Amino acid sequence: MLYRTKEDLLNDLKGIVDIQKNGTVKITNVDTLRNRKIDGIVYNAVFNKESAIKDVSRWLIHNMGNSLGIVSSSIQSLYEAMGKKQFKGFTVPAINIRGLTYDVARSIFRAAKKNHVGAFIFEIARSEIGYTDQRPAEYASVVLAAAIKEGYEYPVFIQGDHFQINTKYYEKDRDAEINKVRGLIKEAIEAGFYNIDIDTSTLVDLNKPNLTEQQRLNFEFAAELTAYIRTLEPKGITISVGGEIGEVGKKNSTIEELRVFMDGYNNTLSAKGKGLKGISKISVQTGTTHGGVPLPDGTIAKVKLDFDTLRNLSRIARDEYGLSGAVQHGASTLPPDAFDKFPETGTAEVHLATEFQNMIYESALFPKDFKNDIYEFLKKNYAADRKEGETDEQFIYKTRKNGFGPFKERFWNLPSDVRNKIGEELEVKFDFLFKKLNVVHSKEIISRTIKPVEVKLPKPTDFL
Repeated sequence: MLYRTKEDLLNDLKGIVDIQKNGTVKITNVDTLRNRKIDGIVYNAVFNKESAIKDVSRWLIHNMGNSLGIVSSSIQSLYEAMGKKQFKGFTVPAINIRGLTYDVARSIFRAAKKNHVGAFIFEIARSEIGYTDQRPAEYASVVLAAAIKEGYEYPVFIQGDHFQINTKYYEKDRDAEINKVRGLIKEAIEAGFYNIDIDTSTLVDLNKPNLTEQQRLNFEFAAELTAYIRTLEPKGITISVGGEIGEVGKKNSTIEELRVFMDGYNNTLSAKGKGLKGISKISVQTGTTHGGVPLPDGTIAKVKLDFDTLRNLSRIARDEYGLSGAVQHGASTLPPDAFDKFPETGTAEVHLATEFQNMIYESALFPKDFKNDIYEFLKKNYAADRKEGETDEQFIYKTRKNGFGPFKERFWNLPSDVRNKIGEELEVKFDFLFKKLNVVHSKEIISRTIKPVEVKLPKPTDFL
């Protein structure tokens, strides 16, 4: 499945893909590409040991996607329309994929096609990039390849989630930590991430004497990073940027905090340049935690999510600041009857991650020996993270996300029937979520609000 040289890869695509001198890629045999070739190209984009072959594979996927209408895009214009109340009554799901990324993405596209869904986002957080071993260029390539495979020919929204300032590193070396986030932003945009969620809420200091001082570092650095993003935008693209006022898992956000953040952010951004576009949405805290709280038996504690706060914050965000609304994090493990409340409360976007990871590990199809190998690895390598009194079930639940990186290739090489069945189980879940979040038939809204801008990635060095 692995190509030995770039020439082998390109020769394998003769009669299927036409690569022109100006870098344009045209598909001459779409069926063969989807049914016989794309699986191998994406595998090389992830696992080929030769960086040149890996780079060519990623370049091909991105540009083949462009030729098929699968254009990595910004959701900015939809969110602007939502801020003007031109569209309402739905919540955009932002989906984090930690493992089996190609198969999970395929299941999302199948559910989207079946329900005519266009308003959904693929995302990966700064922390996930590390423990799942998925850099932005790889993640974007895999998502776009999945769209090619499933015949999804609409704009695709890829987002950097929680591009976060780590307080521990910030306190040790402020400039170094800020530069790490700036570097990640640049890397992500170059890979085709045209949606970026800045998370400087980690710098909120509730010990300060008033709300402005509590939020100051948050809104100042959010504005600084927004201005930086604007300098990196490809021609014709306005990247959708998100901010955050309350760290997930901490105290619930308030209207007063929202106003203080937005006023401080807007003033700071204005000082950095005339006419700079600000954020399009605001993440808030209303009672959830990332991944949920595991009980001693491994089940998840019920969460009391404050929907009144979510409704009020979304209303203020739209009415007073023209944003699309509030964003809810840490929602995937909520009970099923909670999801239709997000559209009801005017929530703009909801972030979903851990439940899909859980479904992979807990599927009856997932090989027991493989699972045991991962869990033994976690017990050996993450023993220092275990809290006193924590049961095996709690420890495994909290740490098993760390198995996706070290065992990535073994996940990808699971038997096709296992991967297909797990994909089918996930497809049912995405079908449910799309319906509950009321994004069914949102393809029509996307067609009216999003004008895709094709960005041709430059040919890799020494292409041939």
